[in-house]
Amino acid sequence: MSFFSLHRQGFVRVAACTPRVHVADPSSNADETLACMREADSRNVDLVVFPELGISGYAIDDLHLQDALLGTVESALARLVEASRDLRPVCLVGAPLRRNGRLYNCAVAFARGRVLGVVPKSFLPNYREYYENRWFAPGVGLAGLEIVLDGDAVPFGTDLIFAAADLPDFVFHAEICEDFWVATPPSTRGALAGALILCNLSASNVLIGKADERAMLCASQSGRCLAAYVFAAAAWGESTTDLAWDGQGLIHELGVALAQTERFADRSQLAVADVDVERLRLERMRTVTFNAAAAAAGHPEKSFRRIAFTHRSSFDDVGLERKVDRFPFVPDDPARLDQDCYEAFNIQVQGLARRMQATKSQRIVIGVSGGLDSTHALLVAARAVDHLGLPRANIQAFTMPGFATSTGTKTNAWNLMKALGVTGEEIDIKPAATQMLHDLRHRAATGAAEYDVTYENVQAGARTSLLFRLANLHDGLVLGTGDLSELALGWCTYGVGDQMSHYAVNASVPKTLIQYVVQWVSEHEDLGADTMAALADVLATGVSPELVPASGVQTEEPTQLSEDVIGPYELQDFFLYHVLRFGYRPTKVAYLAHEAWRDRTVGAWPAARDDAPHNEYDLPTICRWLRVFLHRFFATSQFKRSAIPDGPKVGSGGSLSPRGDWRAPSDASAALWLAELDALEAELSTGR
Repeated sequence: MSFFSLHRQGFVRVAACTPRVHVADPSSNADETLACMREADSRNVDLVVFPELGISGYAIDDLHLQDALLGTVESALARLVEASRDLRPVCLVGAPLRRNGRLYNCAVAFARGRVLGVVPKSFLPNYREYYENRWFAPGVGLAGLEIVLDGDAVPFGTDLIFAAADLPDFVFHAEICEDFWVATPPSTRGALAGALILCNLSASNVLIGKADERAMLCASQSGRCLAAYVFAAAAWGESTTDLAWDGQGLIHELGVALAQTERFADRSQLAVADVDVERLRLERMRTVTFNAAAAAAGHPEKSFRRIAFTHRSSFDDVGLERKVDRFPFVPDDPARLDQDCYEAFNIQVQGLARRMQATKSQRIVIGVSGGLDSTHALLVAARAVDHLGLPRANIQAFTMPGFATSTGTKTNAWNLMKALGVTGEEIDIKPAATQMLHDLRHRAATGAAEYDVTYENVQAGARTSLLFRLANLHDGLVLGTGDLSELALGWCTYGVGDQMSHYAVNASVPKTLIQYVVQWVSEHEDLGADTMAALADVLATGVSPELVPASGVQTEEPTQLSEDVIGPYELQDFFLYHVLRFGYRPTKVAYLAHEAWRDRTVGAWPAARDDAPHNEYDLPTICRWLRVFLHRFFATSQFKRSAIPDGPKVGSGGSLSPRGDWRAPSDASAALWLAELDALEAELSTGR
């Protein structure tokens, strides 16, 4: 089983197919359908969804009631079922079928030469241009029944969901066209019964604006049901006596569009995407109200028949038909990125302004290093006091150079404080830090180059201790600057250090997003040329705690770079998102990171920062830094997160507040996560 197999990593490949239609010609429609089935097989599709009444054609009116046509439909369907024997996909095909003196508009599920079941349409439209009650019987309420096709009795009813016995989470439900336009779509109960992929076989004639309506409904149903939704509408060739057809095929997952066909094409098409069914299952586990809804609905799983089938997946490496964002916290779409930055900044501003109002604080005390995080927190503070009608001079900003402060960051700090019009001061912490090192009998107090964690934390503690006493002196609120990425990795000094403040305004904003929010603020706020220049310098400076000097000599740029120790923040943020938001296994995180980062020339990059590097990482490098993440996140850093101050949650990617998205014991082990990574690296090293 290949590490690069999409099935091993929890994906199922689905397709929405819109074949060319031949009016009232089941044999030709079967030919078109079979050609699409073979194309789907060649593209390693697991499930392919065809349009409503695709074997007969939808817009044939009273021809539906002709026995000659219905008999030919059944023969054509039998031919397709037999042809599927050596093909990979499970197929959902639309056909009018006779049962017990009635005609039903049906979805027929078949695979590997066997019909799995038949689902009749529940809700028949009979308004405006629709007359389905004239020809069909409604399927609503039909359960526990069978229908005979080609001599075999197979399950029939609206109580069917289909589940692969040999591929976890490959579970799907079928409904037909109007069913998802009604107030209570059958797919809702199907989802509550356990289906992760919801399918809609549709005809759906096209009108102005209807394509947007369909997409909205697909997005809404996939989001509300925590599912994927696959929609296939009738295409070119349907009768245009009174209507027209655009052949819209759509695939959505959790409200997001994954793939779609070209509309109004005069050829058969497949929209193909890999659905993350593992993600859907994990999302349902986390969203307890989904399970509460199942209980409120009487636990639909008790009334559904689960039709098992053997899929016989190869588990080969067939690539991934899915976009994986390099920056899950930072959209690459410019409009979405602009909106996200606007909301992130204003959430932080509102949070701080409200906290100042609640505590009756008139002043903010903040340490400004000239680095990224404190710069961003200072921008938030400036906007917050503006919002409250307070002068910016009420922001007491302090730059506190230590043993390793570079001239560049110190200059940036001063330039920024002056440009923003805050009250800026400088306190040299070296004398206080030296005295503490002397009191501790630390060898660095006498000039020895012993730059251990004590040496570093003495400086971090000196700064935070000063800030709290300055807040006492100025009747102010200490504003925290540390971000989500640092909290995830424990890259902060606990207690009397940068982990602590009165209000942690950046605590749920990851490092990768902060860079873009600072850029956004520089472009959207009326800051002036001096502030713009200072922000540009900050964005160009490497991230550093600036605690360890380079051979005792002050430098222009930071020499102690955080990413040399804990790894690239762009990778660490990627790991954090997928572990925190979804609870993915290390193997899957590594797989997704490799898909996102293996080739800098493939895929989109956020466009807001032209100077941002375009990096790529091979799998061994990804595993190396993932090991650092797993150890630090699960084993060594929780005690710092359990005691963090208040701060506003900003993004759906999550927060590490013990009052929010993440609660965990401080004395847990990372052993099981690291063991899985060990096994993966051993597997990769042997080539198995």
